[in-house]
Amino acid sequence: MKIPLTKYGLREIAGATIVCGVLSAVAAWLFWPVVILPAAVWIYVLCFFRDPQRRPDEDNAFISSADGVVVDITPVGPESRLGTDGVRIGIFMSIFNVHVNRSPYAGTVTKIEHSPGGYADARKPEASELNESATIHLSITGSDGQAFRLVVRQIAGFIARRIVTDLRIGQELKTAERIGMVKFGSRVELMIPHDMIGEVAVQVGQRVQAGRSVLVRLSHKDRPRDSLRDRPAQEKQE
Repeated sequence: MKIPLTKYGLREIAGATIVCGVLSAVAAWLFWPVVILPAAVWIYVLCFFRDPQRRPDEDNAFISSADGVVVDITPVGPESRLGTDGVRIGIFMSIFNVHVNRSPYAGTVTKIEHSPGGYADARKPEASELNESATIHLSITGSDGQAFRLVVRQIAGFIARRIVTDLRIGQELKTAERIGMVKFGSRVELMIPHDMIGEVAVQVGQRVQAGRSVLVRLSHKDRPRDSLRDRPAQEKQE
């Protein structure tokens, strides 16, 4: 069985392969049953950096940017990074989840901000402001041509120590397109403007998948500008 791996983990996979290979050779020489320990670590590293193909469950919706558990659903106001009334949905990724992050909606990258910080437990809402983070601003367009701001935040956790944001200013994104990852346990937040929200489709404690699970259905006046036929052929086939 072939495990699809993300390009964001090639350095870690190569390092784990060398270190675990050396440890396995030493263990086999000293006491062969111990070989299972470095082998298990190597398999875990491969599994952590897995990158399965995904396609959204629905078209007319904002899709989860992360695998994990919804830990909070909170209203936000004009003073927030969103700059208007909306909803913030926080998702906690454990060290066993797929960690590749994806765009929740089609749009244009307008700004990327990196903020230094600590490494508090990412399951807690206060981690949103205390921890190291990368904030991605997307410009999205409703069916009436009105422009809205959408915010995706990658937030480091207690174990996470590196945020990868694989984007550039002006880049056009499709729904479910890969945007980076946070390595080894973390939190991802999505901030959605109130005027585009038709229905919040998840609740706290619910498990979701990046690029697949519906977080919010659009209001009837708004529809996404891309569709399944706009996505790469390999995505459609999964």
